[in-house]
This record gives sequence, C-alpha cells and structure tokens, in this order.
Amino acid sequence: MVNFEMNRWMSSVAVACLLVSCSETTEDPAAISETTEEPTVIATSVVQPAQPIRRVVENFEVGEGVYVRSLAVDEERNSIWVGTSVGVHEIDLVDRSVKNTFTRDHGLANEYVFSVGVDHEGYKWFGTNAGGVSRYKEGDWKTFFPMHGLADYWVYCFASQQDGTLWIGTWAGANSVDPNTGKFTTYVNQLINEWVYGIAVDSQDRVWFGTEGGISLYDGKGWRSWTHADGLGATNGQELPPSTNTGLGTRSRHDLGMMRGGEATYNPNYVFSVHMTDEDVLWAGTWGGGVSRFDGKTWKSFTREDGLAGDIVYSIIQDSEGVFWFGTNSGISRYDGKTWNNYGVHDGLISRNVYTMAEAPDGDIWAGTRGGVVRLAR
Repeated sequence: MVNFEMNRWMSSVAVACLLVSCSETTEDPAAISETTEEPTVIATSVVQPAQPIRRVVENFEVGEGVYVRSLAVDEERNSIWVGTSVGVHEIDLVDRSVKNTFTRDHGLANEYVFSVGVDHEGYKWFGTNAGGVSRYKEGDWKTFFPMHGLADYWVYCFASQQDGTLWIGTWAGANSVDPNTGKFTTYVNQLINEWVYGIAVDSQDRVWFGTEGGISLYDGKGWRSWTHADGLGATNGQELPPSTNTGLGTRSRHDLGMMRGGEATYNPNYVFSVHMTDEDVLWAGTWGGGVSRFDGKTWKSFTREDGLAGDIVYSIIQDSEGVFWFGTNSGISRYDGKTWNNYGVHDGLISRNVYTMAEAPDGDIWAGTRGGVVRLAR
C-alpha cells in the first residue's frame, strides 16, 4: 500500500493534521451512529474468484474528524466528486490531483455533503445536511430549499430516469424534478416511510426507494412496498429496541436503531442503501440485517454468517465485471456470486465504516470512510 500525504485534499475548514495510522478513534456522535465491533477476519473462500482480487494501493486523507459520505464519478470531466462533512472535492482521475474544492464560501448551502448526483445534462447536485440541495455546473450555482419545492432540507440520495427526470431522497419524502420545466413534485404518503436514504431505477424505468421503514416501488402508475415481514433483512439474534434519538437534537427518526451500551442495534426495515442490477434484481443494505437480494418474487439475505464483513450495509455497487461490493460497519466485502473476500483496516482501509463506494472508468474501486478515501486496484 502506498500512503500519500495528500495535504491538497484537506479542506481549508478541516483540522490540518493527517492520520498517521489506521487505528480507530471515537466516531462523531452527531453523525450516523457507529458500531464498536472489531473488523471481521477475511472470509475463507472455498472457490477462488474468477476475477483478480483488488488491493488498497493508495489512500487520501481529509482530516481525522472528517467523514466522506458520497462519491460520484463524472465521466465527462474524468473526475470523481468526493462529498465530505466539510465540503466537496473534485478529484482528477488521472493524476488524483484536486481540481476544485467547494464550501459555503463557494456556493454550497451547507458544508456537510451527504450525497452527490450527476444528472443527464452534467449538472452536479449536492445534497446536504439541513442545507437543502445545491446544483453546480461550470461556475453556476443554484440552491433549492422547501420554498422552491424541495421536500426537506436534509437530502440523502439521487437517481435519474431514462428521460432525465431526477429523483431526490430526503428526510420528508422524495422529489421528482421534471427535466423540461424544473418543477418539483413531492411524494410522502405514497412511501412506506418518509425517511428516504437510497433510490434506484430499473430497466423498466420503475423507481425503487430504500427507507427507514422498508422498500417502496413506483412504476409510474401505482405503489408497492416490502418490509421485514415480506423477507427484507435477515433475522438478527442481537435485536434491540429502536431509539428515536438522532444525535442532532432537532429531528426524531421513526424507526432508527442507534447504539445501546456500545452494541449495535438492529432494524431490518431500515434500508440505508439500494442497488439495481441490469437484470432488475434489487439489492438492499439494511441496519443490522445484512444485505438482501430481491428478484421480484423472493428475498434472500446475506449476513456475517455467510461472509459479509458487517451487518450494517451503508453502500452497494456492482463493478464492470459484475462483482458486488458492499461498504459495511466492519469493512468492505467483495462478492462474485460464490466467494466472499473482505477488507478491513489491516488491509489498508483508513477506517472500518465504509459509507460510500464508486467504480472509476479504469475499473478501480474508490471507497469513502471517516478520515478519507482509499483506492483499490487489481
């Protein structure tokens, strides 16, 4: 592993010191809660994977107390956008230099960037904690609040349909944004739960929503929903009651299980991430119930007992070779359909909680944690 002291990644408002080791410190209680369980030992594989295993070859540190919450590849600019708790960076995918750094002084409504989306016209959308959405392209900024039609000030995900309609997930429902008129339409009561953390669009242009109360589907005409009672999320023997404490002091989540006495809580209906395959198979990452696969008829869940690194799944991607990558509360899992291979801090991760991942055009996997970003190459 090559450890670069990437001072140019450091935001001007971040603490100006680099991590000097991969050891864990206490996580920020005002952010999404963390677990304290140790990294899982790499799963033993009976069948060797057909594709080469990647390894961490670089890490880029953004400050010890800084969270990297979102990554989005911008192929037109050959960049990757890195959304952090103190602003957003645009990184050149060729030389890994910083092209741009944006904070509130540059046009962001709020420095805590939880999600980044790139729409069909190349606009970058930055979803923030309590600051609404800021849109950017070629130096032009525009911010949207509920007064403009946005469902809420807390914004956590984006996805686009084939005609360019942009969907936005918030803590008070979901918005669709008409690509021709820019009009915002809000959906709340149609969803099984208003707290939307993940959105995916399938080949039939149907829109899937991961919420704190389960999965909802909108096919353009009607709505359907699924919960743990239907098969979403594995059963967890360490079940604890949910808490209404967000750590922010201003909002109360409906169903979120938080930390209790240093142990991970469990809520299989709480879906933090979703991914749709080309075959219209949905993958949903849950809070404590592992990751669940839904083929339209049957749910199947995978947990630590199957080889998954951790049972809280923050992020899911599928690479160009069809391999799945899961960012969990205990490292990264790679799954090719037969074999599990896990990556922890002992393999080069800066922190064990992996909130976001993206695949670059060259096939490298980028992963965001507390403290920075790592790049995994073949």
